[in-house]
Amino acid sequence: MSGWTWRYEAVDGSVMQGEGLADTAFPSQADAETWVGEAWRDLLAAGVESVSLLEDGRPVYEHMSLRPVE
Repeated sequence: MSGWTWRYEAVDGSVMQGEGLADTAFPSQADAETWVGEAWRDLLAAGVESVSLLEDGRPVYEHMSLRPVE
């Protein structure tokens, strides 16, 4: 898969996969970031604690928490 994708991570840092977690490749970084900005609440509800943005499988930034800053 090429393009911009998200890696989903559990509270212990392990990679999450499965039903309900999109494996969509986005054509641009902006598209990927817009999507996660809209989907973060659903991801949290599915047990995702953090995400990493990948470009063609290479990390761009890692372990971005989905929890709101208090």
